Amino acid sequence: MEFIIGGMCQGKLEYAKKQYDLAGKKIVDGEKCTFLELLEADVVYRFHLFLARELSDSSKEGNLKYFEELIDRMEETKPEKIVISDEIGYGIVPADRRERMVREQTGRICCYLAGKAKRVVRVVCGIGTVIKE
Repeated sequence: MEFIIGGMCQGKLEYAKKQYDLAGKKIVDGEKCTFLELLEADVVYRFHLFLARELSDSSKEGNLKYFEELIDRMEETKPEKIVISDEIGYGIVPADRRERMVREQTGRICCYLAGKAKRVVRVVCGIGTVIKE
């Protein structure tokens, strides 16, 4: 798997399209894709929004093992998958407890994903910097 991360509106998807031939590839949006679509996709865009949706289910809140298994399945299903996510740990800490939990858990899950990924790229202003090869 490859993991592309960066701030909001930093050109992550455009970067992926320039770096990889995505013509004919299945790209899904984490905001609205199903679990099955996530597994079958070649590219998962806005993975952080998929996580936020999943974390809204209180039975999954704090269950990092569930998300580690999800990432393991994503890798097994499509080892060349590209996962794109916003960095959401910077900036003002939300006052709402639930929003803080989603932010913290997303960070931990993305750390696990980065550890599993064969390559991690951080994109700022449309420019990618490889932080793991």
